Amino acid sequence: MDWLLSLITDNDSIAHIVLLYAVVISAGLALGRIKLFGISLGVTFVLFVGILAGHLQFTGTANVLTYMQDFGLILFVYCIGLQVGPGFFESLRDTGIKMNMLAVGIIALNVLCCIGLFFLVFWKGGSITGENAHNLAMMVGVLCGAVTNTPGLGAANEACSTIFDVEAPPIASGYACAYPLGVVGIILATIAIRFICRVKMQKEQEQLDREREANPHAKPHKMTLEVMNKALEGRALLQIAKFLGRDFVVSRILHEGHVSIPNRDTIFHTGDKIYVVCAEDDAEPITAFIGQPCSVEWEEQDVPLVSRDILVTQPQMNGKTFGSLHFSSVYGVNVTRIRRSGMNLYADRNLRMQVGDKIVVVGPEDAVERVAAMMGNSIKKLDHPNLLTIFVGILVGIIFGSLPIAIPGIPTPVKLGMAGGPLIIAILIGRFGYRAHLVAYTTTSANLMLREIGLALFLASVGVKAGASFVDTVVEGDGLTYVWCGFLITIIPILIVGTIARLRYKMNYFTLMGLIAGSNTDPPALAYATQSTGSDAPAVGYSTVYPLSMFLRILTAQLIILLLCAA
Repeated sequence: MDWLLSLITDNDSIAHIVLLYAVVISAGLALGRIKLFGISLGVTFVLFVGILAGHLQFTGTANVLTYMQDFGLILFVYCIGLQVGPGFFESLRDTGIKMNMLAVGIIALNVLCCIGLFFLVFWKGGSITGENAHNLAMMVGVLCGAVTNTPGLGAANEACSTIFDVEAPPIASGYACAYPLGVVGIILATIAIRFICRVKMQKEQEQLDREREANPHAKPHKMTLEVMNKALEGRALLQIAKFLGRDFVVSRILHEGHVSIPNRDTIFHTGDKIYVVCAEDDAEPITAFIGQPCSVEWEEQDVPLVSRDILVTQPQMNGKTFGSLHFSSVYGVNVTRIRRSGMNLYADRNLRMQVGDKIVVVGPEDAVERVAAMMGNSIKKLDHPNLLTIFVGILVGIIFGSLPIAIPGIPTPVKLGMAGGPLIIAILIGRFGYRAHLVAYTTTSANLMLREIGLALFLASVGVKAGASFVDTVVEGDGLTYVWCGFLITIIPILIVGTIARLRYKMNYFTLMGLIAGSNTDPPALAYATQSTGSDAPAVGYSTVYPLSMFLRILTAQLIILLLCAA
């Protein structure tokens, strides 16, 4: 049995390292599936199993653990950046501004509570050096656990390594203390707002229904109209579109018994019948201007036209506007709708194409086939990961994160590090990568797989490294203090901002639940909100604030340490 004993105890053995990670991650994921009152810790349980393994001296060499920790963190935050990048800047527009500002308010209050509790409970007097700096760093770990943000822990942990070097405090211990009540506290605070503001769930649903009826989303609307406005006689489609001032696509026109695909120069005549696709809230004014709705069996006309869904898989199409491709005039087809990330979009000529889009093309079958060949239309290409973009982005992200940034009054230059640098570059590539001919598209399953692998490696490494000192730090130290401090950091900002959002801004409670979950980047809270409301409103609120919240959570966690502990 010497071989088995050597496999378990030889820290320098590659087989031992692989066994260590396999045991910690598999056990953590299995235990993370257990639900208490409908709530599970998921992949975060890997951290707790890692702490147990480290405490039992089932560990590896420091260099290997550090490498696996940093590589897992880079992979995790980079994939998050690719996920949120396409919608990051769009979430800051229109109604998203107010929701994101409320989310920023929650994040700012979390930080203020963290620093305030540090001065009230752990401050030893003097400057933020020595023991004070260590205590503040531990409170940042508590902050990350209280808001259930593991990427923030990674960023803070990396910042600690920069500032404290080998004497870095085990902030993962503070995270582990605060995390369980963080998950529960977010849900409890959300429920508390419901009672404080006397919310009636039925009235909230009725309010949502009224808002949707009064403000239809810009989703595609299809209709057949007969041209009855005599002022349109002899006018070209382009002239009519400019005069009307509304965006719409005419995919087919029936003139004197003959069906054709119109382009910008097609002349309209009274009595023509046209098939129109437009935004839902533009349907009424377009109908009033052109003519009355009518019924035409387009499939039974003399020209065989087909409507087909085509996948955009050619990298050369990435970033091109629909207007620049001249579908109607050059290819004799019309693009009427786009499906992107589960949403139906109107085919505006200024909308930029992305690899992974599914476009609806109408026209003669041979013309549609030519467009399909140009777009790629290959599912296999979408299933194939764009590894070049991933590793080029990581390369640029590490270089960017290593750039020293001099700030007046701070003796040590600040660096974004291996969390902030790849995150920012991934967001930029996700949104603007097409300009550098980089395809940022990855399937949802591929992105999730890379993220989960990176997160599991990071949590296992941090847990094993923290396990050796966990008992001294938590059980025999300030563990209970970290628990109640973390709980206060969780609930106070939510109660304050949530009440203001409800009473001052009259925000729908269902949307507010999603906003709270998104500002804390907490999927269990979103699952609770969706289950308790039976509505998609929480998911809308969550997705609106999630990109900016994730970015700020990662950034603020490391900036507290870099700016205050390095002072």
